[in-house]
Amino acid sequence: MTTEAIAPPKTKSQALRSYDVADFPALTGLEEEWRFTPLKRLRGLATGVPAATVKVEHEYGQLPAGVGVSTVDRTDPRIGSVLTPFDRISALAHGGAGQALLVTVDADAVVTEPALVKVVGGGAEGVAFGHTFVEVGRFAEVTLVLEHVGSATLADNVEVAVADGAKLTLVTVTDWAADSVQAQHVKVRLGRDARVTHVQVTLGGDLVRQFTSVEYTGRGGEAELYGLYFADAGQHLEHRQLVDHTAPDCRSDVGYRGALQGDGAHTVWVGDVLIQAEATGTETYEINRNLLLTDGARADSVPNLEIETGEVAGAGHASATGRFDDEHLFYLMARGIPEAEARKLVVRGFFAELINKIPVEELRERLGQAIEDRLARAGA
Repeated sequence: MTTEAIAPPKTKSQALRSYDVADFPALTGLEEEWRFTPLKRLRGLATGVPAATVKVEHEYGQLPAGVGVSTVDRTDPRIGSVLTPFDRISALAHGGAGQALLVTVDADAVVTEPALVKVVGGGAEGVAFGHTFVEVGRFAEVTLVLEHVGSATLADNVEVAVADGAKLTLVTVTDWAADSVQAQHVKVRLGRDARVTHVQVTLGGDLVRQFTSVEYTGRGGEAELYGLYFADAGQHLEHRQLVDHTAPDCRSDVGYRGALQGDGAHTVWVGDVLIQAEATGTETYEINRNLLLTDGARADSVPNLEIETGEVAGAGHASATGRFDDEHLFYLMARGIPEAEARKLVVRGFFAELINKIPVEELRERLGQAIEDRLARAGA
C-alpha cells in the first residue's frame, strides 16, 4: 500500500493518494466526489479493473525549436513525480499505461510558435490508458496544444512540471466523437515565479470527466485556469479543479463558462481552492457561469473555498446559471438582426473572452465555428 494519508481527510489536501487501485474502495456513486457522475456510462472504468485492449496514437508535425516529443517507459523517474492519483480511475490509468508521451521544452527557450500534439482514439469498443508528461525548463516560454479526437474509452493522466521562472500556456481541446468516454486527471506543479495558463475546451464525447489540480512549490507562482464547454443533448461534461495554495505570495484565477442545449444535456463544475496556513499573501478568485439555451438541460455548479490563514491578499468565488437573456435578444432584433443570428451573437459574446485567451488564431476560429455549428443544428 502506497499512500500519503490514512486518516479520514479533514481537508482536500489530506485525501487518500496512492498509485495502487486496490487502495481505493469500489465506487458506488454515493461519494461526494462522484455523486454527479453517471458511473454506468463509464464502461467499467469505475467498477472493475479492465485490461487495455485499444491504444491511442499521437500525431505531431514539425515541432518548433526547443520543443521535443518522445515516448518513454513508465519506469522513467519522471512518471509519477508530479501526480499521485487520488481517485480510483486515475490510479487505474497510472498502472495501465505502459508508456508515456514526453513533451520537453528546453531551459531558457522562448518558443514563439505553438507546439501542436494530437491524441487520436483507436476506438470506443475497448479500454485505453494514457499518460503524458510535460516538462518545461527554467525560464522557458511556450504554448502547447493537446487536442483529443476520434473514438475512445480512455482513462489518462497528464503531469505538467513548470520549472522556476517558466511560462506555459497549455490548451487542451476535447473534441471526441459522440461515442467516446474519457476520465482524465491533469496535475500542474509550479516552481518559484512560474506561471501556467491552462485553457480547457470540451465539446465532444458522450461522457467526459476532467479533473485539474495545481500545486505550488515556491513563492510567486501564478495559475490561470480557464475553461469553456458546450453540451448537446445527452452529453455529460464534468470539470473539477483543486488549486492547493501551499506557498506564500502566489496567485490563482479560475474562470469556466458553459452552454447547454437539448434534452439530457448535463454539465458539472466543481471548483475547490484551498489556502493552507503557510500560504500567506495568496490572491485567488474562481467563477463559473452557465447558459441554458433550451429546456431539458441541467448545469450543476459548486464553488468551494477553504482558508486556513487570515493573511490573504484576496479570495472569492461566484457561480451563476441562467436561461437565455431575452432582453439581449430583443435588443439585437430591434436593430434589424434576425433572431437566429441574434442568438448566435449572444452565445458568441458569452464565450468570446475565453476563446480570446487561446494564442492560436486558427484554433480560435475553428472553435468559434464549431460553436456556431452546434447552434445551427439545434435550429437556433
